[in-house]
Amino acid sequence: MEACHPPQQSNGTSYGAMALAIITLEVFAGMWINAFIVCVLCIAWVKKKTLNSNEKILLLLGCSRISFLCDAWLYHFLSKIFPNFPHFQTILKVLASIATSFNYSNLWISACLCGFYCIKIANFRNSFFIYLKVKIDRMVPWLLLGTGILALAMISVTYVLKETLQKNNITFICQENFWEVTIRKDKHHFPFHFLAGLVFAASFLVVTFSAVSLLFSLWRHKRTMQTNSMKDLSMDAHIRAMKSVLSFLVMYSINFVCLILTIIYDTKKDNIMTLLIYIYLHAFPGVHSLILIFSNPKLEKALLKFLSCVRWEFFMK
Repeated sequence: MEACHPPQQSNGTSYGAMALAIITLEVFAGMWINAFIVCVLCIAWVKKKTLNSNEKILLLLGCSRISFLCDAWLYHFLSKIFPNFPHFQTILKVLASIATSFNYSNLWISACLCGFYCIKIANFRNSFFIYLKVKIDRMVPWLLLGTGILALAMISVTYVLKETLQKNNITFICQENFWEVTIRKDKHHFPFHFLAGLVFAASFLVVTFSAVSLLFSLWRHKRTMQTNSMKDLSMDAHIRAMKSVLSFLVMYSINFVCLILTIIYDTKKDNIMTLLIYIYLHAFPGVHSLILIFSNPKLEKALLKFLSCVRWEFFMK
């Protein structure tokens, strides 16, 4: 039986400790960045008694990402500190279900933000697009409410799927009946993988469509301005939105690949590829939110003011 133990057990332990250390740093930075967004928007909300649609989306996105990062870190911490304690298995399943649901919610809210930029800034003569441009501000609260309800529903769905996977889990010694066991495991994992792939693909398509639409609108608007020898303020809005959405698209492309790889490497918990995937996925909420800050003049101004105050306090000491 001694020969049946994996030879890379010590490597798996070192990968787990390294992953926890790196994820802890990423979670701290990501929570700080998103907490900054939430604080600035809440202060503006208190002062103005209202928020525009863009700010509402950013506020919900920041809160959702803080919840995801906190829950994901707690899951990784408990799973590394108490890996074989039966009493923690139910807690870990609940935490994993909540983290998965918040991750889905983050993807959808980010996709809604890109779609909002596209509808608000792009110029098309299509009647349906004009209708969306007029009604989008009224639709945003309902979209955010639907996202929240969907996230709550996803917690139950993912928990039931994980419970089913655990009940149907098949244990085997060494390489006995390897192919039969692998096929049966893949069959039991299929509903969860299908749901995850559907959410990933849908949000990625929304972001891609928004980026392409904005790029086409910018090209057509620029050609019109050159023909008429005119300058328009909407050109600057196009360019700012285009930079933001294109950066989203690049990050979403990498994020989409990593999310698909998590499905492929789902049963391989401790290897270098899994470590790299989790490092990127936990860095994504912080880096993406940092891009959002620098693409929003109000948030950028608040951040620069905050950093100047911190620097002044540091030099005064």
